[in-house]
Amino acid sequence: MLLAHKIELRPTEMQAEYLDRACGSKRHAFNQLLAHFSQDGVKWSKKAANEVYKQLRLTFPWYGEVSQRATRNTIDDLDNAFKHFFRRVRLGKKAGYPTFKKRGVNDSFALREKEKFHVVGRTLRIEKLKAPIKMRQQLRFVGEARQVTISKRAGKYFASILVETQDYNPKDSNRAASVGVDFGIKELATCSNGVVFAASQKLKASLNRLARKQRNLAKQVRGSNRYAKTKLSIAKLHKRIADQRQALAHQVSDYLTAHFDRIVIEDLNVSGMVKNRKLARAVADCGFYMLRQQLEYKSALRNCELVVASRWFASSKTCSGCGAVKESLPLSMRTYDCDHCNTNLDRDLNASINLNNYMAA
Repeated sequence: MLLAHKIELRPTEMQAEYLDRACGSKRHAFNQLLAHFSQDGVKWSKKAANEVYKQLRLTFPWYGEVSQRATRNTIDDLDNAFKHFFRRVRLGKKAGYPTFKKRGVNDSFALREKEKFHVVGRTLRIEKLKAPIKMRQQLRFVGEARQVTISKRAGKYFASILVETQDYNPKDSNRAASVGVDFGIKELATCSNGVVFAASQKLKASLNRLARKQRNLAKQVRGSNRYAKTKLSIAKLHKRIADQRQALAHQVSDYLTAHFDRIVIEDLNVSGMVKNRKLARAVADCGFYMLRQQLEYKSALRNCELVVASRWFASSKTCSGCGAVKESLPLSMRTYDCDHCNTNLDRDLNASINLNNYMAA
């Protein structure tokens, strides 16, 4: 199986300069190719892109200062972007034509040939860089490293290493049969066995700091050293918030996939929820989509069954004791009081029990 491990890098000043040049060369090559094939009458093909790329290497000899694959792999990246564009056009969706890359936004480059890099212990060696780069930790998987993507975010460098391995513990023994999970804003996840994971709301907790930094940025001269320093500080704060949100999602998904054979969640309409301006920030801060993605891939790795209940299943309005369904249940009511069997439960716990009993049609 193929598993990726993202590790923070600790490059020297010279190594960081090389990584920046590689990111810049990749970005420049991508933009040059996109500009060429965006002209009227010029059709995209990988064969034509290879010919254009050869001319680019002659026109811009500084491409040769970094690994050739850092710029050459932009052909595959652009080919993938065009394929998704044409697919969305065929399906009648919003097309989303490939866009030009900007400096400082998702800076990265990939080495997809295993001969171009080498991982030994806590070091990463890449082509045309004499000394190996120190990594914060070792690879957590034992196997053959197939490719690496190096990215930069908030002033830090990361290597996402794809490894072909069989060294993975599925944790598929001594697990309970089933669990229902109700997602929410106040409590991120309420399980039918009574376990509750509180929502962290890290963005809400950092709004004052973020607003203060952004006010300072607005007063500073664009392009000055202080402007760059404040902008980096804002990026670091956003990264810290995102990392905290992701850590909680990993904690919840790891617990569920390690302890249950069958996990039932609800099919939330997140895109519709964020249209409510009063709840949009809180919904986005919870990271429901990211949590579902983690449950999907971890359940596949750990031999779990992930069941997604129908969006129209009335998990909150249905009594988990007798099955009676209320006509309405406003969000202000935090307990479920059944008029038929006198069941009195927390509304989220009641919903999770109903999800646990859910049977797909």
